[in-house]
Formats: sequence, structure tokens, C-alpha cells
Amino acid sequence: MQALGRWLRRLDEDGFVILPGVFPAGRVTSLRAELERALQAPAAICSDNGSVYAARNVLRLCPAAAAAWHQPPLPAVLAAVLGPDFGLVRGLFFDKPPERTWALPWHKDLTIAVRDHRPSRAFRKPTRKAGVPHVEAPLEVLEQMLTLRLHLDEVTDENGPLQVAAGSHRTGKELRLGDVPPRAILAAAGDVLLMRPLLAHSSGVSHPDTRRHRRVLHLEFAARPALPDGYAWHDFLPGGPTQTIQPAVER
Repeated sequence: MQALGRWLRRLDEDGFVILPGVFPAGRVTSLRAELERALQAPAAICSDNGSVYAARNVLRLCPAAAAAWHQPPLPAVLAAVLGPDFGLVRGLFFDKPPERTWALPWHKDLTIAVRDHRPSRAFRKPTRKAGVPHVEAPLEVLEQMLTLRLHLDEVTDENGPLQVAAGSHRTGKELRLGDVPPRAILAAAGDVLLMRPLLAHSSGVSHPDTRRHRRVLHLEFAARPALPDGYAWHDFLPGGPTQTIQPAVER
């Protein structure tokens, strides 16, 4: 597939690539509806009027979201980047409701969800988010991960698009933006952004007069099911046929 080769080159050089028109309009609409129903839960963070603007544990709350990556050509792209043993390890949901915009400073995604915390030289900064243990992962784990961001709304300059620093994934965990001007990720509903967790990115506020949402389904994938130092992914949904996620057993 000629397009696959182009996407892989862009991902290697820039740390991100946009895949246009992956999801048709009807599928986007149904996913939005599934997420809206599923995220009326304590795990979701809501604005004063009840609009959900963030949620963790999406893989467990919304099976349709956990299976969304099966849409072609995503399985082929994920296998080409991560290898045949890849799996889905975390799902998040973000929105910028018009009445509750927000921003994030420049950062890299260094944290993963795990089964439990234990003494380790490889994993650092243990925390809990929505009841789930998280740690800062070692560089070799982060380099073998890929994030898929499905845009459920059109993203314009109005609704606080993601900003990325092309090539910054090459500096490891160090937050260095380089001399290349940041790029705003503008997209149509149904477009997919693939990005390396080590790509520096930020997010600005929406325009004060906008009525646009900016809903994103954020899925994280890892190259293999095993982690070093006796650690385990909190969830690992293997590539291939849709699987049922089993509850994690706290140890």
C-alpha cells in the first residue's frame, strides 16, 4: 500500500501523521452517541451543566470505543509500526465544551496505566488516576508505543486544536521544541491522528465565542504485552479479533 509507506515515513520523521477520512460520518455519529451514553459515570469529569469533558477507563466503560481501532486501515498501520504482538493499553476521552474550555502546556506523555505499584528502578512517580495505578514509564517502553486520536468533531482554530512540535519525539523524555514552528492539528470529523507519546504537544483554549465542541477518542497502543521489572499493563487488549477486557486484579 503506497499510502502506508508515506504514513510510516511521516511518523518516523515528524512523530505524527494525520490519516484523513478513516471513519465515515455515520460511524462518527454512532461513536459519539455510544460515548455519551457510556460516560454518564463517576469516572467522567463533567462541567456544571453536565457536559462530559474528560473521562478515563474508557476501554471498560464503552466497548464500542475499545473496538473502534478495528476500522481499516488502522489495524494494518498499527501492526506495521508496532509489530504483530501489539495491543491496546489505555483509552481516554477529551472534549472542550463551548462553556468549559481548557488548555494544557507543552508536555510529553510519559505515564502509563499498570496493575499495581511496586519498587522499581525502571518505573517512577507512582500515582493513582480515577482509582487506577499509573507510573512514568522508562524510555524503551515509551519508544514502543503509539497513540491514536480519533476526531469526533471538526477541529479548527476556533476550538483549541492540539499543537505539536515536529521531530521532538527524537529527544527522548527531554522537552525540547527545536526551531520548527509548532503545527496546529486541524482535522475533519473522522480523521485520525497517529502520534508518538514522546512528541511534544500542547493545547490552547477555544475561542470565547465558539459553539464548537472538540471531542477526541484517545487510544494508546504498545508493541508487546510484557513490561520490565515485574510490572503489568492495567489492560492489554491484543491486536486481532475483538477481545473482552477482563478486570485487573490488584496485587
